[in-house]
Amino acid sequence: MSARDDVLVLRAKMAESIIGQERMIDRLLLGLLADGHLLVEGLPGLAKTRAIKSLAKHLEASFSRIQFTPDLLPADITGSEIYFSEGGKGEFRFQPGPLFANLVLADEVNRSPAKVQAALLEAMEERQITVGGKTHPLPALFLVMATQNPIEQEGTYPLPEAQLDRFLMHVNVGYPEAGTEAQIMRLTRGEEFGGGAAHAPGREPPVVIAQASIFGARAEVHAVRMSEAVENYIVALVEATREPKPLDDQLADWIQVGVSPRGSIGLDKVSRAQAWLQGRDFVTPEDVQAVVHEVFRHRLILSYEAHAARVSADAAIDRLVSKVAVA
Repeated sequence: MSARDDVLVLRAKMAESIIGQERMIDRLLLGLLADGHLLVEGLPGLAKTRAIKSLAKHLEASFSRIQFTPDLLPADITGSEIYFSEGGKGEFRFQPGPLFANLVLADEVNRSPAKVQAALLEAMEERQITVGGKTHPLPALFLVMATQNPIEQEGTYPLPEAQLDRFLMHVNVGYPEAGTEAQIMRLTRGEEFGGGAAHAPGREPPVVIAQASIFGARAEVHAVRMSEAVENYIVALVEATREPKPLDDQLADWIQVGVSPRGSIGLDKVSRAQAWLQGRDFVTPEDVQAVVHEVFRHRLILSYEAHAARVSADAAIDRLVSKVAVA
């Protein structure tokens, strides 16, 4: 099978155990294809943890889950030097932490203080960890999915805007549609009856996609063509967040700080991944519009007037897309 066939199989297998959250599945795959990290925000019980565990189940990848708490220390996630004594001789050896995995779930990332958040974000950006003067590279396939709960802010440590910029996408997860609720109950009931064991009697072992397929897919995504007209459209969207006044007075009132160059780079990468996932080798303006909310959502800083009027980042992006002409 081709790399795209493998990725489509991976998406189909994930969809079997995650009902009503197709958009989250696609965004998780887009992050994997674009080699970027995700910040996922949603209420409890909306299959955020289940999504990345399902990805790890069907992908040749190690998985670790870190529950962020106020008493967590940077060494708890990065690892530390431990003294070993053997044969009368002692030495310090590096004991890797849970960040040394292919897929990392940073659960409730805003519940730990700034030092722990900084350690995570440094590892995400540098793809390596330095302890005791020695540098330890992280796996070539490395994706962090950090989650936040939008309704509980007491006792949390909000991520600064400059650190939010390190995430490729900010994905909002909503309730599934009413028509899928019964399917979710039936799926959970079936898993309870089967015991949840991967190799239970009568149950086939899970399909596992090799990491080589993901690296092959990334090479194909990199080769996806983007015309100058679509490039100019991305630049126009980014520029409109920085200088909205000539385009629209309402946007000028809403947007205080526009998108950084990481936003244009991210929109380029994710748009190409979106086009590839749709089976095309070129990017269309519709591909850009399909992913612009996730790429811009956490990079826009809204004004006091926007917050007072309860204008969300998504509403500002909707207006932005409606005002910027397609090249």
